[in-house]
Amino acid sequence: MQKIRQGDDVVVIAGRDKGKRGTVLNRVGPGHLLVEGINMVKKHQRPNPMKGETGGVTDKTMPIDQSNVMLFNPATGKGDRVGIRTLQDGTKVRFFKSNGEQVKA
Repeated sequence: MQKIRQGDDVVVIAGRDKGKRGTVLNRVGPGHLLVEGINMVKKHQRPNPMKGETGGVTDKTMPIDQSNVMLFNPATGKGDRVGIRTLQDGTKVRFFKSNGEQVKA
């Protein structure tokens, strides 16, 4: 079970975007995430008349390592560590380590 999933709110804890918040758009491989508005780079795009693409400089979101983000805890307003707990009925749920609350999926 992944501790950070698509649609989660995360806080960047390392790198040039440290302190910024964003939503996970999707996972890229086992250890990287695409986060909305984080790790943006400039891409110099060549025009392609066959596909109808115009040229120029565009912004592109690049993957960030999952070790550089923490799940955002709305109760504390900060990033928090996440654990996995098995309930009585056998389902696995994620919880915040600081206050023990279950992560809203």
